[in-house]
Amino acid sequence: MSKTEAGGASAARPARERPLSPHLQIYRWTIPMALSITHRATGAALGVGGLLLAWWLISLSRGPGAYQLVMHVLGAWYGRVVLAGFTWAIVYHLLNGIRHLFWDVGYGYAVPTARGSGWFVLIASVILTAALWAVGLGLVTFGGVHP
Repeated sequence: MSKTEAGGASAARPARERPLSPHLQIYRWTIPMALSITHRATGAALGVGGLLLAWWLISLSRGPGAYQLVMHVLGAWYGRVVLAGFTWAIVYHLLNGIRHLFWDVGYGYAVPTARGSGWFVLIASVILTAALWAVGLGLVTFGGVHP
């Protein structure tokens, strides 16, 4: 005896279309979820930034012409945008890594704490990146001495 014959679900009703596996469209975005995805993306960005660093270091060994080309590209507005993004990726990844270290020893799993530490990491990474760029561009001086 089949399920339909025993009073189960009717074969005439169409089955609901459901995703084969959970995906981002069915979940409500939360700050820990978004920051986890961002942590992975910044990790990948650090790999690309490492290539930029290697390009810069290789240009040092290739002579003044190669170095001037790299400095021209990195000094242009688009180069500075990439470098600012790279700086933010480093700072964010570091701060979020510290947050994960606390999780590894069992602290910060409560939902309010996870949300709060997530917002802290996000806001602090932007502030620290801006501070690093302000110091690097010489906008901020320490005791009248430029860095």
